[in-house]
Amino acid sequence: MKTKSKNKTINIITMGCSKNLVDSEHLMGQLNANNLRVVHESDAEHNDIVIINTCGFIKDAKEESIEMILSAVEAKKAGDVEKVYVMGCLSERYKKELPEEIDGVDGFYGAADLKKIVRDLGADYKSELVGERMITTPSHYAYLKISEGCDRKCSFCAIPLIRGKHQSVPMEELLIEAEKLAKKGVKELILIAQDLIYYGIDIYKKQALAELLTALVKIEGIEWIRLHYTFPTNFPLEVLEIIKNQEKITNYIDIPLQHISDRILRSMKRGHTGNGTRELVKSMREKVPDVALRTTFIVGYPSETEAEFEELLQFVKEARFDRLGVFTYSPEEDTAAFKLDDDISEDIKQERKEKLMEIQEEISFEINQKRIGKIFKVLIDRYEKPYFIGRTQYDSPEVDNEVLITAKAKSLKIGQFYNIRINEADSFDLYGTANENII
Repeated sequence: MKTKSKNKTINIITMGCSKNLVDSEHLMGQLNANNLRVVHESDAEHNDIVIINTCGFIKDAKEESIEMILSAVEAKKAGDVEKVYVMGCLSERYKKELPEEIDGVDGFYGAADLKKIVRDLGADYKSELVGERMITTPSHYAYLKISEGCDRKCSFCAIPLIRGKHQSVPMEELLIEAEKLAKKGVKELILIAQDLIYYGIDIYKKQALAELLTALVKIEGIEWIRLHYTFPTNFPLEVLEIIKNQEKITNYIDIPLQHISDRILRSMKRGHTGNGTRELVKSMREKVPDVALRTTFIVGYPSETEAEFEELLQFVKEARFDRLGVFTYSPEEDTAAFKLDDDISEDIKQERKEKLMEIQEEISFEINQKRIGKIFKVLIDRYEKPYFIGRTQYDSPEVDNEVLITAKAKSLKIGQFYNIRINEADSFDLYGTANENII
């Protein structure tokens, strides 16, 4: 049902990951091109139309999305909102159940229903707007989603059920989008996908991430290119050569490994072994000696024994990852692992998570201590009195370490690079002073 949206404020609320954020930004770009008034996560008391872009990945994220929907419905009942629409992963995954269980929502849309949402808002979807979007991140960095969906069969993951099979975005479209972002002042591109290394296989019949990176580094204005969500199985080693030789590509790789036990990896259907994982980490460090590796692990996977957890613990001690996140296993319906007995108690899952993070905190502290006295190129993200806060090439926004810089207010510029001398460090932050010359 179409809504006349002229002169109405459309507030888009994004739940979940940066891939969802890019979807919201593309929707905002389309609405803006139709001269509609669109805002992102406005806290204004009155918004005419609210669109919630939901996450349906794991239990906690689903619950947060549902709470946001219910809150918007209550605001509608109170007269603060006229229309409530729901889009994204949760409504894709539960397209039948949600309309039956939640009253007051004016429309549910799946993950690929962007054109339908635009048209139902009384606007024209403009297919000629390749790569057009509104940026909701700080204007100096943006995410570039290079593909959608996933062909992997990981037993615990619902993404293929939600987002479908892998679909690469044609390279020429990505380059147009990246050029547009650069013209808007973006200096850092963060490449994202469900699986970066699968890029190109569907449309070019080969892994084409290296080729894409080679083209992206030529774009004027882009100074950092960062890789998120690479997959360990069949990792293209030529990408390591490009990271090593291209100054614009940060020495940073996000590679979710999930476990190290061969038995658990087989049950997870990851397609690689513990020894293969160890060899890959070794190769990455040999080919790019300065590389920062970020990874994630799942603890409490069905039937994970104490010995298998200890093997993971030992691996983390030996591998000394620069950045590490830990998830407790969450059974997701319709996945292969959902058929397994979720036999690890929540208490044990949490205990294992805390043990891993304690070790990682010690490792991170030791790594950071070695940076004291050195000078790093830092991109300034924001000012929070009394610090300017930025990041080195080894850190991604919102998830990694930050550099807290002592400097006079207004003496540094947000979105610019500076040489920063590190004076102090703790487990997750560096503290420094600025040479106030812009790099």
